[in-house]
Amino acid sequence: MRTARTLVEDTPRLALLSLGACIMLAPYVWMFFASLKPGSEVFRDSLTLWPETFYAVENYTKALTAVPLARFLLNGVLVCSLILVFQIAFAVPAAYALAKLRWRGREWAFGLVMLGLLIPYHVPALPLYVGAARLGLLDSFTALVVPFSISVFGIFLFRQAFRALPDELMQAARIDGMGEFSIVWRVVMPNAWPAATAFATFSIVAHWNDLFWPLIIVQSPQMATPALGVLFFRAEEAGNDVGALMAAAVLVTAPMIALFLLAQRHFIRGIATAGLKG
Repeated sequence: MRTARTLVEDTPRLALLSLGACIMLAPYVWMFFASLKPGSEVFRDSLTLWPETFYAVENYTKALTAVPLARFLLNGVLVCSLILVFQIAFAVPAAYALAKLRWRGREWAFGLVMLGLLIPYHVPALPLYVGAARLGLLDSFTALVVPFSISVFGIFLFRQAFRALPDELMQAARIDGMGEFSIVWRVVMPNAWPAATAFATFSIVAHWNDLFWPLIIVQSPQMATPALGVLFFRAEEAGNDVGALMAAAVLVTAPMIALFLLAQRHFIRGIATAGLKG
């Protein structure tokens, strides 16, 4: 009886969440089925998803051969991986210092971190571009990675997660003779994997889908990231072939969907853990 009552009480909430999920998934569902159709069927008056003429082989073959899409995906993996490594390397020690060490000006420093969250990354784009141009770094992995090596959001997220850890854990490590550097990476970080997973998901998805900065800094198709690669594909090869363009978009977005499905449990846990203690 209690289970039935709980189900009845949760029905409106579940219905609302299901409606929101359907709205969010609708573009992806349309994109996938459009990638199975010839271009002439995509914009017909009918709303049927399943193609009358199965054109998937042609669309996906063109997406993989017309431009170096595999190279775009590899560039995305390399850029996102390097950015994530540098972000964690800088964010974790900074977050530990803000969460567990007592020093003068700590709260002011955290206030500056919060202030940094309010600044869109589009704002420093022009001076960063000028600096990269003067250093001869345009159209390079360095220019794609370095501006995002320090994540203010990462510092904030890890700081919140570290504050939820008991101080006795660090005190016991100090009694055992461990230094602060060892405590960060050998004690604190292994206990904050959910937060690390959540941050990694945020970071990889954001930079995999980023078009703004690569569009500014990249000049040759060989250096294009996935989002920019789809733009190059449309401009140079696909033209009005919407089916092939949708196939390229499916191939670009599929790794991110798979990543989120694999990490969703740790992602939700990490977000919840980061908000346990202010």
